[in-house]
Amino acid sequence: KAKAKALLLSEQGIAHRKRRCWEVEAVFGNIKQNMGFKRFMLRGLDKVETEIGLVAMAHNLKKVGLRA
Repeated sequence: KAKAKALLLSEQGIAHRKRRCWEVEAVFGNIKQNMGFKRFMLRGLDKVETEIGLVAMAHNLKKVGLRA
């Protein structure tokens, strides 16, 4: 626990935590709220990986479409 706390409170750890809210959580929030993806419809790891891949592609295509 002490090692984890030291890493979190280091300069590098603080910089990493500051970037996190901009990098990852906004993407998941957009997928869940704006695209309405709340649950996986399929079962099994292979099928779920395919499903999340399709959701990620849709998210990326939406981003590209906004820039054009």
